[in-house]
Amino acid sequence: MKTWFTRFVRKDSDGDYMIINESTTSLENKVYTQLEEDILNGRYSVGDSITEIAASKEYGVSRTPIRDALRKLENDGLVKITPNKGATVIGVSKEDLVDIYNIRMRLEGLAGSMAAVRMSQKEKESLKENVELSRFYAGKQNYDKLKELDTDFHEAIYLGCGSRTIYRTLKDLHANTRLYRKMSLSVPGRMEKSLDEHEEIMKAILASDSKLVDKLMHDHVKAALDNLLGALGKDAK
Repeated sequence: MKTWFTRFVRKDSDGDYMIINESTTSLENKVYTQLEEDILNGRYSVGDSITEIAASKEYGVSRTPIRDALRKLENDGLVKITPNKGATVIGVSKEDLVDIYNIRMRLEGLAGSMAAVRMSQKEKESLKENVELSRFYAGKQNYDKLKELDTDFHEAIYLGCGSRTIYRTLKDLHANTRLYRKMSLSVPGRMEKSLDEHEEIMKAILASDSKLVDKLMHDHVKAALDNLLGALGKDAK
């Protein structure tokens, strides 16, 4: 059971005990973030039911923050709430996936082209280090570390583009496909090919070639989508 410990409690409107040593908003955000993480990581599958009572026991909180978190998740399109029955996990559909990747193609190309001329020398060196570390862990066949470095590589470019709006948008889109990205990177040969693409992107950024980075980022995301759709097609057979 996931529990956030506290020294003070009170009863909420349901008669349940509720944490109060930190703001309710903070607690609700923690519950929301954890539930979202569990859905996007595949801990909850599409069609699974999440009830307030069961979730409150699972996460060690009262029903109120669970209820508020589920409402937010419904607004995000990740669950559907049915009165007196609870929430049903919708997750990210195949159609959503294609939309997200198509948006990422355009936005990551833009972010990359901006990063090529806006990144500091220190940020560029960090990107180079990311690729070098990825090569090292690829040699060790440490795929968990490679997946972590893959996320770091993309986020470094999002941040390096200098636009908070693009950064937040792409970070959210990238996070919403984490389960699918895990599947894509697990396809034999894809991780190595992805690393080659990262190296090409990194070299273009170091050369401040914004047009080339735009194209390489677009092609990189498209290759990931094509690979993923192929993997999903095989799973459906």
